[in-house]
Amino acid sequence: MRYPIGPFSLPDHDTAAANRLAYVKTIGGLPEEFAEAAMELKARGLLDESYREGGWTARQVIHHVADSHTNAYVRHKRTLTEDQPTITPYDETRWAELPDVTAVPIEVSLDIIRGLHLRWATMLATCSDKQWERTAFHAGSGWTYRLDTLAAHYSWHGQHHLGHLRIILAK
Repeated sequence: MRYPIGPFSLPDHDTAAANRLAYVKTIGGLPEEFAEAAMELKARGLLDESYREGGWTARQVIHHVADSHTNAYVRHKRTLTEDQPTITPYDETRWAELPDVTAVPIEVSLDIIRGLHLRWATMLATCSDKQWERTAFHAGSGWTYRLDTLAAHYSWHGQHHLGHLRIILAK
């Protein structure tokens, strides 16, 4: 239940290059699927339910995706505009425990995800092959990402957390 779609595996460069458009489509399509699951959870009174023992609540997952994907969008933009930037990690668990997670309605984060993903998918859809090959170093993982492998990671990330919401709905 921790990895409903399996853990992320960094694709090799050929695989990432071959799947660029699929990553763009997945990133662009997430907001509708995510909002549908989130609103069903709200309607059923399940926002404070967890997908597993010790896991985040649906509310935390929804706000986390807005936070994480905001960071991801900036990481993609930096990769496109800077020479091999260093991507800094942040403490996702502590972010998920801040008061804005409980005090702000989920619709605010769903709106963030909707607008952000439109801009993000549009940006990626217009990248040249040379841009897709630009790199960034992630200080937390030690991985050097190409833009396409970074997109692969966040394409997976959105579906990963959508899977968590669907686990709660299936209970």
